[in-house]
Amino acid sequence: MIDKPGHCDKHKKANQAADAEQRGTAHERGYTSAWSKARAAYLRAHPLCVACAKEGRPAVPANVVDHITPHKLKAALDSGDERAITKAKALFWDSDGNWQSLCKPHHDRKTATEDGGFGRRSADPTRA
Repeated sequence: MIDKPGHCDKHKKANQAADAEQRGTAHERGYTSAWSKARAAYLRAHPLCVACAKEGRPAVPANVVDHITPHKLKAALDSGDERAITKAKALFWDSDGNWQSLCKPHHDRKTATEDGGFGRRSADPTRA
């Protein structure tokens, strides 16, 4: 018996393990050393959270580069579909149109809203 909403520890861990296996490692999702360098350069050029600014908050440092439109690179790579891979790579590396600087709380909220973050499974099984 559990006294709060959600899964018991045993099933929570099992669900998290299944989600992690489906999601893949950061490297499998495209987050390589090239990404780390590009991310650092982007944050130097765009150091403040755009979501905080839209809310009228004082300057809040950003520490996450967010893909505005999810790239789904791992799903594309797994599919072997060259057009899907090309499209996903273009979205992944589109720093002018598809990247934004966010603070971690805003990124976490966005991710949870879009793809079932915070341990909730996404309705979209291709989400990567």
